[in-house]
Amino acid sequence: MYFEQFYLACLAHASYMLGSEGVAAVVDPQRDVEIYLEEAARQNLKIAYVIETHLHADFVSGHRELAARTGATIYLGAKAGATFPHVGVKEGDEICFGRCRLRFLETPGHTPESLSVLVTDLDTSPEPWAVLTGDTLFIGDVGRPDLCPGYTPQQMAGFLYDSLHTKLLTLRDSVKVYPAHGAGSLCGRNISPERFSTIGEQRRFNYALQPMSREQFVEMLTAELPARPEYFFRDAEINRAGAPALEELPPLTALKPQEVEQLMSLLERVHGVVQQRYAEVQGSPKTIALEQAKSMPKKAA
Repeated sequence: MYFEQFYLACLAHASYMLGSEGVAAVVDPQRDVEIYLEEAARQNLKIAYVIETHLHADFVSGHRELAARTGATIYLGAKAGATFPHVGVKEGDEICFGRCRLRFLETPGHTPESLSVLVTDLDTSPEPWAVLTGDTLFIGDVGRPDLCPGYTPQQMAGFLYDSLHTKLLTLRDSVKVYPAHGAGSLCGRNISPERFSTIGEQRRFNYALQPMSREQFVEMLTAELPARPEYFFRDAEINRAGAPALEELPPLTALKPQEVEQLMSLLERVHGVVQQRYAEVQGSPKTIALEQAKSMPKKAA
């Protein structure tokens, strides 16, 4: 089975391609889909499935263009209310191709339609070896609960607690965790710079997964939430309809020198914020404790 993570550092965004016996699925694609088309060609794979773990709010996704250019079917949570052609996924639904089996878990909390995807390589085991957690579970953190205008942050945090404790934390400790974001993303507030982990490691070291009641979790997760960028709601709505292909967009208008200077200043400020958040995560007590624990010699069984 083929498995690859694609990491877009400027957005701290991770997407994935999985393949078996000539067929591939792409999970949470970025806006520019050429990277997946080129990799599929190198691996002699045909992209037949495009999966969105949720309607992303921090970037415009390339799901609609990738499906149009490959003939793939888009899979998305049934509660998303998407207006483009897609399969609305519910708990327990599966996709099988070659020796790969993908099983969907409904894991609301970051958004109502959020999904996690269990990955099984049938050549090695009938049990899942990995879970793609979208923005439900990050490395060192969980998804923020204040991005859905139809629910209060407290309601969404309660849903997230249930998703974590009744579904993801019931998986074996050895199951690998692959999220949709890393350090610097505003979809969480303590995301580790590591790009994958295991359920066991997260159970031990993720502050949000430590023993606590549902009420304690909700209170903790909704306290002192970072500011929500105003474009988040707009991006989510664009993704609900599906963005047009890049080549269909109108030509760019030439900018005046003063406008270029203003844009460069804005980009520098955004870059500074991302770098600051990355540094804060690297130097946070939780991250330091995790690194120290990992460096300690393991006790003999």
